[in-house]
Formats: sequence, C-alpha cells, structure tokens
Amino acid sequence: MMRQGTVRAPPSRIIDPHLKVNYTVCGWVITVLSYLFVFVTLPLSALFCVKVVQEYERAVIFRLGRLKHGRARGPGIFFIVPCIDSFKKIDLRVVSFDVPPQEILSKDSVTVAVDAVVYFRISNATVSVINVEDASRSTKLLAQTTLRNFLGMRTLAEMLSSRDAISMQMQAALDEATDPWGVKVERVEIKDVRLPVQLQRAMAAEAEAARAAGAKIIAAEGEQKASRALADAADVIAMSPSAIQLRYLQTLNSISSEKNNTIIFPFPTELIARMVRSSAA
Repeated sequence: MMRQGTVRAPPSRIIDPHLKVNYTVCGWVITVLSYLFVFVTLPLSALFCVKVVQEYERAVIFRLGRLKHGRARGPGIFFIVPCIDSFKKIDLRVVSFDVPPQEILSKDSVTVAVDAVVYFRISNATVSVINVEDASRSTKLLAQTTLRNFLGMRTLAEMLSSRDAISMQMQAALDEATDPWGVKVERVEIKDVRLPVQLQRAMAAEAEAARAAGAKIIAAEGEQKASRALADAADVIAMSPSAIQLRYLQTLNSISSEKNNTIIFPFPTELIARMVRSSAA
C-alpha cells in the first residue's frame, strides 16, 4: 500500500534506447532494397529523404518499427529512408498547464479547493517516446494525484502560510517520478486555496474580534502610560509653587492662539477655602 504524501516512481527503464538493434535476414534484405530504390530514383527520392526539424525540436527515428541506434536527430537537416523509416517530432520547449481545482480534505478536517500550475519540458526525446505513450498527459495526471497526496497531509494553516515550501516539495517529487519518462519538471506553483463561504465568515469574525481585543489592549496601555506621565508631572509641579502659574500662562497662550471668544480662568481653591474660614470666623 502506498503511503499518503509520497509518489511512487514508475519503472526506471522500460526500453533501453542505447541498446543496439539486431535485424533479421528479412529486415536486412528490405533495407538493402530500400537503399537501392532510393539510389535509382535520385534526385526525386531526395525530396522524401531530407527532413528538417526546428531548433527546439528533436526527431526520434524508427527503422522497420524499431528504434534506430543513436540519439535523437536535430536540430537542422537529417535523412531517412522513406520505405523503412518513420520518425516522430518532439517539442523540447517548456510547457505549462493548470491543474484542475482539487477538492482536498486537509489534516485538520477542512475541505478546500486547491488549484496549481506546473511547468515542465521534455529532457530526453528518445525516452519520452519509447517509455511512455503520452508523456505530457501522464505528467498532468501525476501532478493531480501528487497535489492531492501532499496537501492531504497538511493543515489549513500550513497550506496558507507555507505555499513555497509545499511547491518545492511537489516539484522535487514530480521531477523524480517523471525522470524515467524523459520529463523535467521545472516549477510547481500553488495558485489559489479556496475556502468554503461559511469558513471564510468564521475566520473573518475571528480576525475582527482579535483586532478589537488588540485595540482595547493598546488603548489601555496608552491610558496607563498617560497616567504615569501625569503623576510624574504633578510631582514636578508640586516641588515649585510657581510652576502651576507658568503652566496656567502657557495654557492661556495656547487658547488665545486659536482665536476663541471664551476664555476660562481657573480660580484657586485655596482662596475659596480662606474665604470660607474667614466668613465662619
């Protein structure tokens, strides 16, 4: 049984492209006759023998249905024998495709929809032709299962906060699994993690409550620091009787600069106490 979160690699080698092919007597006879036919029909046969592939392409040649010994041909001009040779062009450029959204149950039992994008290219044209029927389609299907396996072992918080690490792990696993197919996975990126609407509302309410609690804590800390500053100021003013008068004049200066029509004059409570005592006497 395959362990969840891992990718089982395909067989390391299905057909060895470096194995030299030994043809039968019938095959050699057909090959010699084909060469004679091409030689006799020159230069008309040259139109069918000369082929061209682009800089980003390679041609894998089969002779009598068997892989022709040597590496893939290209880029540029190469020659085939029309009667016995066939070839297949392979594009070596980087291909990108979107992984369809996958419904995944996370480790903390939250259902999310995740989609990703994968970039890959053919690194070995010969192996990609003889070892797998359709390298591109096989890579796409493997990317879907790999995405589900890897994210199924993660919690929702890890999916949202560790996208880069998960993408790198997926890229390494896909690259190792597709190497026998002649495929090189260049990059894997998680595009979006979509949450259910109810879960989004719950998370928004939780975040709002956390922000409100933080604001209250900050306001309380500010009040505490302000109270300490006022207490220190009162101690300084108490040391000098003229300090309160200077503060009073500074307050009047601040009020007069704002062009107010009403000015409030503070009345010392000591004078009121003296008046009360004198009237009582």
